[in-house]
Amino acid sequence: MPKAFAWILAAVAVLVLALFGLAIAVSLTMQDPPKGALDTDLEGVTVVPPQTTTTEPEPEAPPESVGDRRCWRTFGADPRRSLGRPDAALGLPARRFTWTRGLGTYIEFPPVYCEGELYVNGFSGTTFALDAETGRVRWTRRVGGTLPSSPALDGPRVLVASQSGTVTALDRKTGRTRWEVQTAGKVESSPVVVDGTAFFGSHDGRLFAVSSDTGRIRWAYQTGGRINASPSVFGGRVCVTTYAGSFVCLDRRTGREEWTTYLKRDAFRYESFYASPSSDGARLYSLSRAGTVYALDASSGRVVWQAGVGGLGYTTPAVAEGRVFAGGFDGRMRAFRATSGDELWSTDVGGRLLGAPVVIGPYVFFSTLEKRTFALRVEDGSIAWRLRLGKYTPGIATERTYFLSLNGRLIATPGRDAPKSSG
Repeated sequence: MPKAFAWILAAVAVLVLALFGLAIAVSLTMQDPPKGALDTDLEGVTVVPPQTTTTEPEPEAPPESVGDRRCWRTFGADPRRSLGRPDAALGLPARRFTWTRGLGTYIEFPPVYCEGELYVNGFSGTTFALDAETGRVRWTRRVGGTLPSSPALDGPRVLVASQSGTVTALDRKTGRTRWEVQTAGKVESSPVVVDGTAFFGSHDGRLFAVSSDTGRIRWAYQTGGRINASPSVFGGRVCVTTYAGSFVCLDRRTGREEWTTYLKRDAFRYESFYASPSSDGARLYSLSRAGTVYALDASSGRVVWQAGVGGLGYTTPAVAEGRVFAGGFDGRMRAFRATSGDELWSTDVGGRLLGAPVVIGPYVFFSTLEKRTFALRVEDGSIAWRLRLGKYTPGIATERTYFLSLNGRLIATPGRDAPKSSG
């Protein structure tokens, strides 16, 4: 056989194999997406009640805080995960710090606050309870596994999710375990509590609703896709995004599916969501890992608009005053009109955006992976403030005080326009 002919046959064989492989890949990607359903078997899930222990005297309750009466109980400021407090009137952070506390581990998600106390998860696995006035550590607790999430506050409990697959309710005063739920996957989802029910997702694809008092599982819904996101709760529904490219909205009391919408990156691939859904009550917003912001009608799941950020996308959008704020790895923070997706402004800060932005008063705050934190004016995107610290989601604020979580350090600083303490 002539060599030239042999080479032609070999080339044809390679081409046929390549086309065969492409056909298989296309057929796999064109398969119907997974269908969700309520999970009644609860395989791999256990509820661990607190162990009986010898009664110990309760520590003295902290004095009531003079200011800062408004709580920030969950990641995103509220159950919608709006990441917005546009009515806050404390101004920009002051140049002086009230206190600063290094935790010896980086802080990926911001703290929560109520009644003079801060609670924050260090990524390496420790939950800290701190006096908000002084920064003094009241107690620490390790529940197992790393902690890339915010705790959630519910009355006398603080709920902590862990990559060991658990969600643990700790006593706010002592740090002792009240109950624990073990799932079959890692839990990165920051819990949220509404009307006595705690909601969170697991890498095993299930969205859980459990009693915040006992940990008893009220329902679990298998979405068919890994959940990293923190669920958004509003208007009688709970909604979450998945790595399978879906937005899923359920009746929060029964777990019954209201709607599921799958989104495609292109003709062959579905989207994938690390970012949580945020909401203004009318629409849901999230950012795909490929860098597309989606707005869906909250009642039907219909896509209202979509827009792009540059590079990869991991930031949960902030929603405030008719605007949606999101950034990507191209170093730009963008503001979109909430109703139409029109880009209102785009500001280059020269750093990749990974953590979620947060709107405090007329400013949107965010940090970059290059360890810079910025506040931009919501109206036009101009830079109003910057700090050479930070890396992930920058922090929270009360009526008087910013509590900044800048990589591995917590910082308390008053707002420049905040009312002075009366005692």
